[in-house]
Amino acid sequence: GAELTQAGSAFEHYALSLLRTWEDACHQMILPDGFKHTLNIGAQYSLWPRMGFRWVDRLQTRVPELSIRTELGMSDRLTRFLIEGHLHCALMYTPQLRPGLDVQKVMDEELILVASWPAEITEIDKGRYVYVDWGPEFAHFHAQNLSHLKNTGLTMSLGAMVTDYVIHRKAAAYLPARFVKDNIDAGELHPVPNAPHFAYPIWSVWRDDTDPIIRAAGQSCLDEITQRIIAHQEKLIESIY
Repeated sequence: GAELTQAGSAFEHYALSLLRTWEDACHQMILPDGFKHTLNIGAQYSLWPRMGFRWVDRLQTRVPELSIRTELGMSDRLTRFLIEGHLHCALMYTPQLRPGLDVQKVMDEELILVASWPAEITEIDKGRYVYVDWGPEFAHFHAQNLSHLKNTGLTMSLGAMVTDYVIHRKAAAYLPARFVKDNIDAGELHPVPNAPHFAYPIWSVWRDDTDPIIRAAGQSCLDEITQRIIAHQEKLIESIY
């Protein structure tokens, strides 16, 4: 039956942050046997599948003595973790400039219109279209190029996770080309011909105080998997347009 006082409620946020810092410090200082270094990385929800996990795979192959910890979240949460020292690097669409953080462009994500059936753009109406909220710049692009699909009645702020929803319904949405490539190859999704595509930048945000050797290894692995993703994405875009 105990309840927090007003002062206790005000302190709760700081207490949780202190606990998290303590847990991270223990994780950093007490490395598992066989590991010499640690790297904490994070990414937004749409960037883990087919990108974040490949980054982890490459890191484990290149630096087997590296202990890796991962986090998932939106840009605000990831930025807070970077500032508080819980993360060394995070991948995100909407980075926030803060002292002590270094922001670098990774690549352009190509958002393409796909449908669960072979459809022409004239067949995509409000009843079958899912508006995925990719942020204000995409909203401006959408208003200029697809004004007939505004106010559809169904908006999802779930990023690439909307893929599963579209596949299992007669629906269409703008989704990352790199993410849906396998679904397109499997015939589960179909690019909509003559629909405009949208370049959405992906950024890496590093803490300035990250060990230079660990950062160099992490950046090198990220560059390698990014180049492969860009090549596959460009090939898909060329086949569509």
